Amino acid sequence: GARFVVPVAEHHDGFAMYDSDYTEWCAAKMGPKRDVIGELAQAIRKKGLIFGLSSHRVENWWFYGEGRKIDSDVNDDRYRGLYGPARDRKESEAGKTPPDAEFLTDWLLRCSELVDKYRPQIFWFDWWIAQPPVHPYLKKFSAYYYNRGYEWNLGVAINYKKHGGESFPDTAGVLDIERGQLAHKRDLFWQTDTSVSKTSWGYVTNHQYKTVDSIIDDLVDIVSKNGALLLNIGPKPDGTIPEPEQKMLLEIGRWLKINGEAIYNTRPWEVFGEGPTEVVEGTFAESKRRDFTAQDIRFTQGKYGSPLYAIILGWPGAGESVTIRSLAEGHGPAKIHSVRMLGIRKPLQFTRTAEGLRVVMPRKAPSEHAVSLKIIGE
Repeated sequence: GARFVVPVAEHHDGFAMYDSDYTEWCAAKMGPKRDVIGELAQAIRKKGLIFGLSSHRVENWWFYGEGRKIDSDVNDDRYRGLYGPARDRKESEAGKTPPDAEFLTDWLLRCSELVDKYRPQIFWFDWWIAQPPVHPYLKKFSAYYYNRGYEWNLGVAINYKKHGGESFPDTAGVLDIERGQLAHKRDLFWQTDTSVSKTSWGYVTNHQYKTVDSIIDDLVDIVSKNGALLLNIGPKPDGTIPEPEQKMLLEIGRWLKINGEAIYNTRPWEVFGEGPTEVVEGTFAESKRRDFTAQDIRFTQGKYGSPLYAIILGWPGAGESVTIRSLAEGHGPAKIHSVRMLGIRKPLQFTRTAEGLRVVMPRKAPSEHAVSLKIIGE
């Protein structure tokens, strides 16, 4: 069910997963001796998916800082190409040891190299690009990337975060919220990035996995508020995806095969939804998440305003009725001609009053998760 894929080109650790001209510490020159990002880009595009990538290179300025305080090879200049400056993070953020021109020029060259070698349509940054010394270099990179996209006639976008400070004007990139969501609809497009695991981004043996039901409900909530979901999985060292994560992705895909038309190429409706469950807004707020219920409904609409979709975040029960209060007489379409459930052929019975649109559920749900009503009106 995915539409875009964003592998990590370089994480905080300073080991590039691509063929870089600026470092020997890369997957193409040691370890697997393969251009992992190049191979992934080819495979992703072959499947008709959008290819993006992420860079956490700027965090390498301080990532190994703790290694300076002990007897470790972080202090060995032979490995400086991997460990980087290894500054103290708190001192760097306080302005005492800010990233210098040499490091930031190298950062700019590496990011531009990724653009030219792999032509990603999404360039995802972590939070430390918001540090003031980075800003002049970030502007240069953004101009370069967007201009290259224009030259290639290719739509491109930068993902940025706000929890580390201001890095982009709202209209210059796509806001990304890590392990959190928005409580309300946003006029500008945005994104949540989170993981299938509650506690880890990478491969570990003691994962605390989220339920597929919770991931699907969050996806629906995010899309209803004009957002997208970037969902992380952690491959094993040999590159294979752990079996539990494969099963999770396939189950999400089966749900999208039935309900995808209420998600893909849709737009938010005049209200994002209704129901008792409130979303706690903000970065890293998902730990405060409460499960949605069959009383929680989210809305999307077709690109040109029709059809209207009402996605119920729980199964009300066979033959039970659901009242959608946002579609009471005088709200939404002036007339409603039909209501169908995606995955069910037979139209559903409905009545409309001043209290809302009352819809009778079919005898069987089309899936184990949220169900989508397709409402045709005018």
